[in-house]
Formats: sequence, structure tokens, C-alpha cells
Amino acid sequence: MKNKLSAYYLFWIFLIGSICGWFIEFSYTLIFSHVFINHSALVIGPINAIYGFGACILTALLYHYQDAPLWKIFIISFLGGTVLEYVCSWGMDFALGFTAWDYSNAFLNINGRVCLAYSIMWGFLGIAWIRYIYPYLIRFIDLWSYQKGKRVSLILFALLALDAALTVSAVVRAKEKERGIAPGNIYESILDNTFNQDYLKNMFSNNWG
Repeated sequence: MKNKLSAYYLFWIFLIGSICGWFIEFSYTLIFSHVFINHSALVIGPINAIYGFGACILTALLYHYQDAPLWKIFIISFLGGTVLEYVCSWGMDFALGFTAWDYSNAFLNINGRVCLAYSIMWGFLGIAWIRYIYPYLIRFIDLWSYQKGKRVSLILFALLALDAALTVSAVVRAKEKERGIAPGNIYESILDNTFNQDYLKNMFSNNWG
């Protein structure tokens, strides 16, 4: 029996969770706010990484509690999701100088990074995830043979790594352009005309540092 907590399964859970999360947030803002916002963490592709990391964290935390009482699943998910969201917000702020969400005006928030309402959402999401979504997702992943899935996952991992490097360089270059620094090479000129400040502000819901 394959280890469902292996890097192979967690990668696919991350990728599928990130894409589904992007689609959920994109659809929500399009339907209710009538605006197009690219809720992606990377400049290329629909990758909302907080959902992907959330899916992996919930899987790791709840894997051995699939048949536990709902209140126990809720508490584990509540705490795990809250810690994840705080760490992601802090890490993004530390590395990039801004974060993609701000709960400063929400009830019972901590430094604007987490708040009670979203922590409760994590609790219920954990129940839905481990009881109803995760079992079917694993069956979906297993539709492919392990060897074929492993080869494809390695290719996708490499592409995501390149995308992440491109995203970081785009943010760094956009910050430089804000300070009036001219592009130093063709690559930076391309970034100025493609993944520039306007593009990044749309990605990160205008929460630019």
C-alpha cells in the first residue's frame, strides 16, 4: 500500500488544491465584485498557493484522524489553519515587503494576519476536507500509474520552481522601478513590460507594500 503522506501525493494535493483555490477566489470576485483579479501566487498559471499549502497541512494533521469526532477535527483544523495563515502572511511580508490579505479591521484579529472568522472557516474546511474531499482526491490521483504520475510531477515541479523564481525577480524589479531605477538589461526591460507593478497589484489584490 502506498504511503498517502509521501511527497508524491502531497505534491499533487498541493497542485490541485492551489488550482481549485485560484478558481474559487477568481469566481467569487468575478461574480460578486464584477472585477477580474488574478488570485495567483505565481506570475504564470492559476496557483493560489495558500490553498495548496492548506490542503497539505490539513492532510498531514488529519490523516490519522479521519474517523475522529467532528469536534476534534474542527479544533485541529482551526489551530493548524490559523498557524499556517499567520506564517504565510509573515513570510510573504518578510520576503516581499507586503502580504496579499489584511484582516486589521476584522473582529478578533492578530496583527491583521489572522482573524476569528477565517479560523472558524479553517475548522469547518478541515471537516469537509478529510471526510468528503480527500478520499475522492486520492482516488483521482491514483487513476494514473505511479510511474507516469511521478514523471509528470517532476516536470511540473521544475516548472513551478522556475515560475517561483520568475515571480520573485518580478517583485524585486517592480520595487526597483518604484525607486526610479532604470532596467539594467533586456530581462529587466521585459519584466517592466509584462509582470510589472500593475500586474502584481492585480495578483495580490492591491496589497502592495
